[in-house]
Amino acid sequence: MAKTEVEIEDGWKNVLKEQFTAPYFVNLKAFLEDEKKKHVVFPPGNQIFSAFNRTPFKKIKVVIIGQDPYHGPGQANGLCFSVNSGLRKPPSLVNVFKELQSDLNIPIPQDGNLEAWADQGILLLNATLTVRASTPGSHQKKGWETFTDAVIKAVSDNKKGIIFLLWGNFAQTKAELIDKEKHFILTAAHPSPLARGAFFGCRHFSKTNKLLEHQGNLPIDWRLEK
Repeated sequence: MAKTEVEIEDGWKNVLKEQFTAPYFVNLKAFLEDEKKKHVVFPPGNQIFSAFNRTPFKKIKVVIIGQDPYHGPGQANGLCFSVNSGLRKPPSLVNVFKELQSDLNIPIPQDGNLEAWADQGILLLNATLTVRASTPGSHQKKGWETFTDAVIKAVSDNKKGIIFLLWGNFAQTKAELIDKEKHFILTAAHPSPLARGAFFGCRHFSKTNKLLEHQGNLPIDWRLEK
């Protein structure tokens, strides 16, 4: 974390530069350095800012907001809902893929790595960017939420026509950070099985592409396997 300022894409570095020197972020770095001395932390340090490095600020078209990274060995790769290639897909991601199949007739992929979405301009943002192994929620309220709220506000303030997909009650609380006159907000239940299927039928994938095309932008190719 000591080199945070040089590990994040230049466009993001520019719009977020005040955050990196803010007292809360200095404290967050100290907390993480101490955590790593005592515990295993996910994702690995070089992937904490993967969402930003795979989706440069100038390329953002869509934002999906998650809450915490996965806390199992090797799962988290810095992109919300995404897991590293070769690992079993978590239940929420399975449901995302089921809705994708229903909405756009895209076969359910074997791989749960969403890097191909990030590369097309989908910011896959967790509200908290790190977690202690096997301890969900362990890095909440340590400063990450302040940082990621600033990220959402920076996108809202500096961009136009971004499509925000807010799945579940937690993500929907972030709507207050978004200028609804400039951007599009699509809400749905969380894809978790705990929502008992309420996510199904939201058709956010086709709706997102229609909104992009209406603005003259290329639609997202949601397929992960081609």
